Amino acid sequence: MINADLARGIRLVVLDVDGVLTDGGVYLGAVDGKAMEFKRYDIQDGLGIYLMQKAGLRVAIITGRVSESVRLRALELNIEDLAQDANAMKLPAFLKMLDKHGIKPSEAAFVGDDFPDMAVLRLVGLPVAVGNAVPEVKAVCALQLKREGGRGAVREFAEALLKARGEWDDVTGRYVEERSLSMAEPTS
Repeated sequence: MINADLARGIRLVVLDVDGVLTDGGVYLGAVDGKAMEFKRYDIQDGLGIYLMQKAGLRVAIITGRVSESVRLRALELNIEDLAQDANAMKLPAFLKMLDKHGIKPSEAAFVGDDFPDMAVLRLVGLPVAVGNAVPEVKAVCALQLKREGGRGAVREFAEALLKARGEWDDVTGRYVEERSLSMAEPTS
């Protein structure tokens, strides 16, 4: 359960990728001699991100791998703030995002699963661990999700955060209404 005052103070939600937006698996191969990497993303997580954005939250991604798949997923989800660091140095990217948007660490949430996330998790106002997070990450997190990364954990977090803010019913109602308008229009 998230404290309502804390939830209402969150302005930025930052997500890790491998183990959070994905199950942590990476598919490596080659097509026509060109190296390829694929990741599996959960569609319900994507809708959770969209709903948080519709509620006025800024959503960002910070990952410790560089991947075209992540760039494409961020583009698809209209996530402007994306940092990919092959050395898994997440804290500098996080601080840069805070500075860019004039956000305090206490106004941010971070969803993580493993040791590369620890520096950011220790700094944010709302540290969150997915169900498959290592014990050390769970120990520093105020919220521990039941669902695992790549299996709806981000959606679970979005719902918990928006409900604590008192915005879940409104944002989901608007979403359904927007997608029902074309059905209500008469056909000629």
